[in-house]
Amino acid sequence: MFGHENIRSNHQKTIEITKESHLTPSGDCIIGVNASASCADLPDSFKKKLQNSNSKVVFSIKVGSHEFVVEGKGHEDLILTHHEDIVIRKSNFVCPRTLAIKCNKASDLMPREMIALLQNPNTRGTFTISVD
Repeated sequence: MFGHENIRSNHQKTIEITKESHLTPSGDCIIGVNASASCADLPDSFKKKLQNSNSKVVFSIKVGSHEFVVEGKGHEDLILTHHEDIVIRKSNFVCPRTLAIKCNKASDLMPREMIALLQNPNTRGTFTISVD
């Protein structure tokens, strides 16, 4: 994923990355654009692990020397079919963009140093997902 000048990262309930290249200031949960994958792109075996309510999902977001870790849960109702986005949520809400629910953090808790880096379109970050 890459940065964008409109990244704000101040949403209190979600974090989103998108394969889209554009971002308006109202996209306040988006932390990265031009991502290499969306929910639909994940391997079926990985989706099956996510579609289990007992699954623990860990996200590692790295930008420069900074790392932000978020923990969440899988759920049997996850659809995982959206072709552009991945959204992780603090709530139980599920839609085609939802990859995990009951997450312990949202975009508003990302360190401001990371956000400052991500406001540069040349900044590259990584968004890694693991499921147990």
